[in-house]
Amino acid sequence: MKKITLTTLLLFIVCCTSFAQQEKGIFGFNNWLNPWAEFKPNKITYEKPTQILTGEITTDTKLYKRDIYLLLGDVFVTDSTTLTIEPGTVIIGDFKTKGSLTISNGSRIIAEGTHTDPIIFTSSKSVKKPGDWGGLFILGDAPTSKFGNEASLNNGFRTSFSNISYGGNNIDSDSGILKYVRIEYAGKRTKKHGYFNGLTLAGVGQQTIIENIMVSYCSGNSFNILGGNVILDKLVSYKSSGNDYEFNFGTQSYIYNSLAIRSPYVSGANASRCLNVLAYNDKEDIDFSSAQTNVDAQNLTLINLSNNLDNDIKIGLVDEGIYIGESTSFSIDKSVISGFNPAVILDENIKINNESLEKIQFTSTYFNNCNGNIFVNNWPNNEDLENWYGNRAFSNVYSKGPDSETFIDTKNLKRPDFRLRINKIMPTSVAIED
Repeated sequence: MKKITLTTLLLFIVCCTSFAQQEKGIFGFNNWLNPWAEFKPNKITYEKPTQILTGEITTDTKLYKRDIYLLLGDVFVTDSTTLTIEPGTVIIGDFKTKGSLTISNGSRIIAEGTHTDPIIFTSSKSVKKPGDWGGLFILGDAPTSKFGNEASLNNGFRTSFSNISYGGNNIDSDSGILKYVRIEYAGKRTKKHGYFNGLTLAGVGQQTIIENIMVSYCSGNSFNILGGNVILDKLVSYKSSGNDYEFNFGTQSYIYNSLAIRSPYVSGANASRCLNVLAYNDKEDIDFSSAQTNVDAQNLTLINLSNNLDNDIKIGLVDEGIYIGESTSFSIDKSVISGFNPAVILDENIKINNESLEKIQFTSTYFNNCNGNIFVNNWPNNEDLENWYGNRAFSNVYSKGPDSETFIDTKNLKRPDFRLRINKIMPTSVAIED
């Protein structure tokens, strides 16, 4: 073996140890956003569509990288059909008909891109804008908290009930694979039903694989999770006008090593959060004897990118990072919440007592540059909550550091790195020769 100097070995050990101790927020020895994520999607042009997808897909179908596909109107994959999409395939949502794609309950999607060849859903327009097309819906038969344990999408679809229904008793429901996929400029607006979302997962079960998904510039929520038992890994929401991640209707969700990047200059008219954790929209629709919304979050980075945070807060452009509704359970661990007003708001109907606080946990989390940390809605005094979550037993950290000192590189428009930097120490590759 070639010699390894003691200094080099020591440096390697120190770097690795420091990195291991700093694993708050998104992590990885390498920046896992590279090269599949795209932060300037409007700079990319695609060829004209060569194939059209429309109506219902009722037989097993494969989409190929060699073609460009146009979603014309609302497209449904039905009748226990599997839609398979090759890595590198481009699917364009038609602007005029506001195209969308729904994988109906009982059908499956196998969209397994790679880190060098992601699958892309984007707008048909040359100058793309949020809301240019509909979005992607995946429906399964995992439980919800709705009465009867079944529901249907309320988006104004003109199709049969079976195409838009979701929910059931199958926790292990398998709707397929969604991996290394980008969804750009989705979230069309409707007159009666509000905005579509980038990716809606309704009644999706834990055998479905959802990982390495990026939703960019969506007019609605980037990720909308309705019921189900779903595991989410390495997701990215970038400059959504709506919420980055919304959980509702009894979902039992585990979200891990994921990122939300907000901008005060693109948010919608209503308050928009990184995490919006709800049990219901209307109490009368919910069966409270069933499991209510429970979100377990670990290693999240939630960041608001502002040119002048104090001024943006002052003029009302910055909202809270996380909103937690009543009748929900929520835990977050080893995460970073940076640049919000404040970091967290609890619904005003949540009573601050031992029972409630056992269901809402913040541990080993880095609160940075927020205008206050955890408040109850419409209650200006958060002293009790500050004392509770500030207890050493929870290992939370409070800081006021600028982005340049908090994250590795947020200014790089092509390849940003949102991993945490502490005391100017960051993950480093050190070569060791044999």
